Parts: sequence; C-alpha cells; structure tokens
Amino acid sequence: MIKALIIDDEQNSLKLLSNLLSEFCPEVEVIGFATSVDEAYQAIKKNTPDVIFLDIEMQRESGFNLLTKFNEIPFDIIFTTAFEHYALKAIKFSALDYLLKPIDIEELKLAVSKVEANNRQEKLNKRFESFLHNLNNPKPDQFQIALPSSEGLNIIQIQDIIYLRSDRQYTNFQIRSGEKIITSKNIGEYEELLLEHNFFRVHNSAIVNLNEVKKYIRGDGGVAVMSNGEQIDVAKRKKEQFLKQFNKK
Repeated sequence: MIKALIIDDEQNSLKLLSNLLSEFCPEVEVIGFATSVDEAYQAIKKNTPDVIFLDIEMQRESGFNLLTKFNEIPFDIIFTTAFEHYALKAIKFSALDYLLKPIDIEELKLAVSKVEANNRQEKLNKRFESFLHNLNNPKPDQFQIALPSSEGLNIIQIQDIIYLRSDRQYTNFQIRSGEKIITSKNIGEYEELLLEHNFFRVHNSAIVNLNEVKKYIRGDGGVAVMSNGEQIDVAKRKKEQFLKQFNKK
C-alpha cells in the first residue's frame, strides 16, 4: 500500500480527495490529514508517508514553506491547486506532479501510478532543486528543465538545448555539449513548455531553439541550419511564421 497524507486548509477538499482516493485508487491508504504547514510537518515526522497531496495556497501560508523545512524530501509530492497558480510553470518544467481542482479522476489515477515508494527519492530531490531554481529565477533564459531518461534524471538549462526531434512516442534532445538525451514523453508535451522560451516547432517532428539557428536556406519549406551544423527541414506551412520569428532575433 502507498501511505498518503493530504494537506489542505479546506475541510471539503480534504474529504473529497480522500473519497476519490478510496474509490478510484485502492492502492493508496490515507494515513492522515493536515490543515497547516506546522501540522503537516509534525504529521510527516510521525507517520512517514510515501506521498503527500499538498495544497499550494493555505490561507496565509504557502505549501512550499513546508518543503523548505526538509534538507531532503523523503516522500513523493503531488501538488494541488484550485487555479492556474504562478508556480505551475516551474512545477511543469521540473517534472513534478500536480492536480488542478476540481480534480479529474483520470489525472488523479495517473499521478498516483507514478508514485513508487522509496524508489525515486534521488530523482525527486533533483526535481525539487530544479523547481526552486525556476521559482526563484523566473527569467526565461535562466529556466531549467528536468528530462527523465533510461539513464536517470537530467537537469538541463533550457538555452543549452539546440533542438528536439520526435521518434514516435519518444523525444530526442540535442544539447550544446554534444550530449543527446532520449525521453519517453512525446514532443507535444514539450512544445507547450518551450514555445514561450524562443523555441519554434518547424514541423511535426522537430522543435528548434531559435537562438541556435545560424542560417536559413531557402526552399519549398526551407532548411534551418543549427549551431552544430545540422540541418532541420522547415515544413512549407510553417515557413512564413518561422521566418517572422527568426528575423526577430
């Protein structure tokens, strides 16, 4: 069983999430509740949960204050929030899990399925460090992204990415250092995150960092020549918009 602690200052939210877990996630045992940071800290120390469901905003407190009390995070975290919180961007880039209220049952089941008690604490701590970095450095050129691969978790500066290529359900990242990272997420999941950081999807199977495009070769759609010399085809339907963005550099 996965031992869970629910932390929220609204009694209705505590009860609703507990009921959803009981009905749809039988592998989860709710071992306690907390309505404040101090109460949650004591409950974690006493009960050692495998996962906590942590509300981001609790009256005058932030759920993040709870996490800063730990030198290392010895449990999984699933954030919960009732609105598009300013920190969601940092959470997404750090590959941490979150649920928007009202909680969708399928999203809840997916988040719970990722919890592997006592098996990914090193990765979780690296993700949380990256999250704090992004939260404290909101400038786009300072953001980091967490890329899980078969070899572990890679924390990469966004601006060190040259391009992404799709390989069916996988995504290949080409990094400035020459390193290649393969993740099990599809390229569409990264498009939403990266577009506002000066990346552009030149066709269905590739996203380029516009800062790393050194030359454009004319053609039906054309070709983007990247900083490492590689050439990425530009789809005909993307050509006009790509050139508009490229010429803004």
